[in-house]
Amino acid sequence: MKITDIKIWVTRPEEQDRSYLFLRIDTDEGISGVGEATCSGGGGSVVVGNMLRFLRDSKLKYDFRDSLIGENPEDIDRLWHKIFRRFTGGGGYGGFVTTLLSGIDIALWDIKGKTLGKPIYQLFGGPMWDNALLYTHVGPREPEAAAQHAKSLVAEGYTAMKLDPFSPEMGQYHRNYGRGTISPAGAAHGVDTVAAIREAVGPGIEILIDCHGNFNVPTAINIARRLEPYDIGWFEEPVQPDSNEALRHVKESVSVPICVGERLYSRFDFVPILQGRLAEYLMPDILWSGGISEMRKIANMAEAYYIPVSPHDASGPINILAGAHTMMTVPNFYRVELISSWIPQLNKFISHPLDIRDGVLHPSDRPGLGVELDVEYLDAHPDPDWN
Repeated sequence: MKITDIKIWVTRPEEQDRSYLFLRIDTDEGISGVGEATCSGGGGSVVVGNMLRFLRDSKLKYDFRDSLIGENPEDIDRLWHKIFRRFTGGGGYGGFVTTLLSGIDIALWDIKGKTLGKPIYQLFGGPMWDNALLYTHVGPREPEAAAQHAKSLVAEGYTAMKLDPFSPEMGQYHRNYGRGTISPAGAAHGVDTVAAIREAVGPGIEILIDCHGNFNVPTAINIARRLEPYDIGWFEEPVQPDSNEALRHVKESVSVPICVGERLYSRFDFVPILQGRLAEYLMPDILWSGGISEMRKIANMAEAYYIPVSPHDASGPINILAGAHTMMTVPNFYRVELISSWIPQLNKFISHPLDIRDGVLHPSDRPGLGVELDVEYLDAHPDPDWN
């Protein structure tokens, strides 16, 4: 079997403010695999789309410019290393390179599953879990509205939910780190929101807090201590991910569980987190950290430390499905992230809707990922910068 083409779509639906990047790898045997390499924010999906286009179209035979065209798609590990090493000679691999690699890797595993006639979760010794437990997001950021929404999510069957209660003030720094501080009023508002949710849902529901790396060390410590009475499940990205020493300072100063990983980009980035005991949960993004192949390696490495893994999701349905298929095969699986309000939009991208019941995703027994891309929809909704 040989790869004959890579089709690329960078799409921005009218009702969404982000771009998604989907791809399809075609072969000479008529079997195709679908993947996703969404890199949300700052036009990242357009950048990665152009990297994919260059990887497909490059014809030169020197300067390590090997193409995937003509390669055997079943050689997944060899192709992973080939692409990873091709683009890391310049000294960096995080972000764009691993996102490029993730989309390809997922599509290759989809091909492998289709070739063998089995879903991906059957390709790693079979599933340990029958389905993929989810957590979702609380939308409103005002205490009363947030509490009501949280109660409605519980009624839908979700037993864990996440929010950034400090986003009314700190949202402006989500991709633009500033001083790392929050006003007393902003901090109190966030704590009040968490308190209202806890009162509304009771003690049996997990409340996960996302800080988006917005805080400096003393602010993160202060906020975490103020949230301790509300039994939060984790305190996510309290500081920016480029300083493990800052993370260590926070970790050693608070009593809430720490979660990191969405902006760590391979197994190599997770080694100091595990060795330094810097987090109780890991949340690599399967689209940003190297795909199914790398997610399994990160999870297997974390298993040796008895650290649970929970795939991050800020992207499309292939992200969710790939994460679910992968995590169903490892023992230290916690939950897959899902923004439930996005489900109607996510289903427009794919041939079969996500099967979500009572807060659980049920992957199908169809071969590979179990879905195809809705090419007609993708063609009708291109990102303006892509064209």
